[in-house]
Amino acid sequence: MRNAARELAAILTLSGVASERALEPVLSDHYRRGVAFGAALVERGIINPADLARALAKQYGLDYIELTSYRVDRTAAQLISPALCRRHVLLPIAVQEGKLVVAMADPGNLLALDDVRLASGFAATPAVAPRNMILLAIDRYTGRDSDLEDLTSTASTELPDLSTLTEVTDESPVVRYVTSLLTRAVGDGASDVHIEPGENSVRVRYRVDGVLHEIAELPKSIQPALLSRVKVMAEIDIAERRLPQDGRLTLPVSGRHVDLRVATLPTVWGEKIVLRVLDTTGVRLDLSQMDFAPGNLTRFSGAIDRPHGLVLVTGPTGSGKTTTLYSALNRVSTSAINVITVEDPVEYRLAGVNQVQVNTKADLTFASALRAILRSDPDVVLIGEIRDRETAQIAIEAALTGHLVLSTMHTNDAPSAVTRLIEIGVEPFLVGSSVACVLAQRLVRRLCDHCRASYTPTAEDLAAAHFAPSDMPAGGVLYRPDGCAHCAQIGFRGRIAVHEVMTMNEELEQLTVSGAAASQVASAARATGMITLRADGLAKAALGVTSVEEILRVVA
Repeated sequence: MRNAARELAAILTLSGVASERALEPVLSDHYRRGVAFGAALVERGIINPADLARALAKQYGLDYIELTSYRVDRTAAQLISPALCRRHVLLPIAVQEGKLVVAMADPGNLLALDDVRLASGFAATPAVAPRNMILLAIDRYTGRDSDLEDLTSTASTELPDLSTLTEVTDESPVVRYVTSLLTRAVGDGASDVHIEPGENSVRVRYRVDGVLHEIAELPKSIQPALLSRVKVMAEIDIAERRLPQDGRLTLPVSGRHVDLRVATLPTVWGEKIVLRVLDTTGVRLDLSQMDFAPGNLTRFSGAIDRPHGLVLVTGPTGSGKTTTLYSALNRVSTSAINVITVEDPVEYRLAGVNQVQVNTKADLTFASALRAILRSDPDVVLIGEIRDRETAQIAIEAALTGHLVLSTMHTNDAPSAVTRLIEIGVEPFLVGSSVACVLAQRLVRRLCDHCRASYTPTAEDLAAAHFAPSDMPAGGVLYRPDGCAHCAQIGFRGRIAVHEVMTMNEELEQLTVSGAAASQVASAARATGMITLRADGLAKAALGVTSVEEILRVVA
């Protein structure tokens, strides 16, 4: 065991993952008390689970498996019981050449391999994967068919009184099934979970990379228990079915806590529930990582570097507006300035930033919170969303009195934002003199690097997309999705942003003050160098990071 620990330490040191000085105390503790060396490194934050798994794979001469992109064979995964998988932290992922390929957190666990052989009847070939990813995959692939059967069979008798749902145990089928459903959503990278009652069934869909995918069609009989359990978790009234309600819940997933925002909506077949996953793990709040074209980045950065003015980010729900605004805050926030935000909800926690959560039940609205904020000596103010005239008026007055104000709106493009402010009741001359910059943003799916297919578009293809021949890349080749194991046969993996940045100048200010239409403002902005959403998207298609069809799907 000592030699194995020393060998692992050497691999981690040579690969640059950890320093010898950081590893030595853990090695000493390992020798003295017999604690697991690799697990202790992860617990102390010296390395992450993925680094440990890669080092173990190198140490044992095995394959490292990236479970988030590997196409797991569900039949293979269900050859052994979920209990055995969790006991040894492993998952069968494929059958190859008559052997069962098993992803393991500890490839040195020979007892686990024997248990797999006895349970499945196959000899086992070990591979290595991160412990946290294996636990997520166990819930996803081995799961919960038995829980669903239990829930279906007990739906009519288990929960006769809705009030008893507050006292159900963690072993209840409805509790296990809902937890599995939400844990799988987080593991799959879903941004939203839709639970939709129909006439004869309940449909569950996940939104991944901006597109809804149907996950399950459940029996109608489990609808009351399923919906009520989610409402109990979100601490909203389970007896109220006639009015929309909002709530929030926290879900433990692989040693961390993920927040979900819950919204109910009465429909003719029962209450529809949508859960927004507020998982900020791995999000990099850095403007240079936001997929800006160089010119757009220069324009937007110049606006937020100003000491005052109103900077707006516009786009539909789920277009990355909040992430962009927080990246902007990260750029301007220093110990020398006072940054205050008012949001609903607070999605990111930032050190050194004073963040206020809207609470409508306590009459703490955007407008009332903003008035209080302006009495707290702020330099930079972030408003989660401008929804009404009162909030817009206060935001603009703050921008005109020496504050940098960042906020979001829902408009189709950047020029429409200034006309929208006028429509909700703000005086045109105030809009023209306060707005510094408007950024419109959309998210489009990124082509999978492993399987994207090149093609030469026809003249008709280019004309339909308003793609100028001069904009074509060298060689005249574009790319379209194909599908492989890395992207689950979808052809896309991840998303990128496309932008439209309109910075105010004297001409645009005069058009705004005169009440010009959004089309006139847009024409003037393009004449001064604004790149439209479509043009920015097509430029990224020309670079091969997305497809023309994907741009046209998202951008009109």
